Amino acid sequence: MEQVKKVWLKAGKERPLERFHPWIFSGAIHKTEENIDNGDIVLVLSSREKKLAYGHYFDGNIAIRILSFDTNEIINQQFWNKKIEEALALRIALGFALNDDKNSCFRLVHGEGDGLSGLIIDYYNGTAVVQLHTDGMLKNLNEIVEALKQNLGNSLVSIYNKSNNTLNAPGNDGWLYGEKASHSVVAENGLMYEVNWEEGQKTGFFLDQRDNRYLLRSLAKEKSVLNTFCYTGGFSISALAGGASKVTSIDISEKAMDLVMQNTLLNQIELSKHIMQCADVMQSLKQNDETFDIVVLDPPAFAKSIRAKHNAVQAYKRLNTWGIGAVKKGGLLFTFSCSQVVDNALFEHTVISAAMASGKQARIIKRLGQSADHPVSAFHPEGSYLKGLLLYIS
Repeated sequence: MEQVKKVWLKAGKERPLERFHPWIFSGAIHKTEENIDNGDIVLVLSSREKKLAYGHYFDGNIAIRILSFDTNEIINQQFWNKKIEEALALRIALGFALNDDKNSCFRLVHGEGDGLSGLIIDYYNGTAVVQLHTDGMLKNLNEIVEALKQNLGNSLVSIYNKSNNTLNAPGNDGWLYGEKASHSVVAENGLMYEVNWEEGQKTGFFLDQRDNRYLLRSLAKEKSVLNTFCYTGGFSISALAGGASKVTSIDISEKAMDLVMQNTLLNQIELSKHIMQCADVMQSLKQNDETFDIVVLDPPAFAKSIRAKHNAVQAYKRLNTWGIGAVKKGGLLFTFSCSQVVDNALFEHTVISAAMASGKQARIIKRLGQSADHPVSAFHPEGSYLKGLLLYIS
């Protein structure tokens, strides 16, 4: 590691770091050395010159994302090798394996949950899809690629960079290593899914819903299911594999609906049991007069900033009011939010308000969240971004 520049905090602003929170906000900074560029690794010091941590610098609200609280550590290739090794060891401890026919996809690196704020890596049957959220991770991309090669060995076929949208700059997407393929068939809990990381949302598949899809599968036998914002049909295929009598899948994306069809055929599911509609979900629910045994509401983030929070809450209330209205008496509602600025308490309050507006009774059966390969640092509760409820409607 080259000689790093220094950043000094205001008096008292070191306390979050002493509690191992991985973010430093711009308002906590007293001064910086000259000529620090976005993405540079910096040494953070207290107002009393105490060394606190190393992190990536950015001229923005979140000014520094911590890489290491050990100021004796050197941020070099060995550091990146070790961090990827630790992330992989956790997944193996959770039961994931690199050569698993039943589960050939999982999240390998989950940002702050793996001590690498700004970095996401998903593994799809030999392809590592890297998603960079910060200039710092972009500057360290070569080290990340080398660490993946070192740790995954023969289980790594290729590496793809999917960061255009997350870095808000074109020209970042593309192949970094190995064989080039835009998509692959992967397995999740023994079911097959076509994943397209070049054209798909996020890295191609919503791995965070793995456990919730499996829960739906266990409850779907002989039930009618409505899956809204279905994307490539993860919940739909799971419900049909669990013996659902009929599944209706709705999404506004034609490309997503094409993949829903492919995934239905991949799993040899009878097409007469799967109704696929390319339509606006909110309008469809608002005009809907059909009821189902199980309804799934899994929308994209309605709020990506604190400024959008109020409007997002109103949208969640409308969605859940209409969704609850579509559930038969004695049926179930799976409802989710992935908006980080809407916390668990606010989301639950919003869903309860929607239940009241619907005029139906609702009981919370289970609180739901992201799958185990999306760990949350105990010192960064903001990492628990996926909120969900399973409700019994009567």
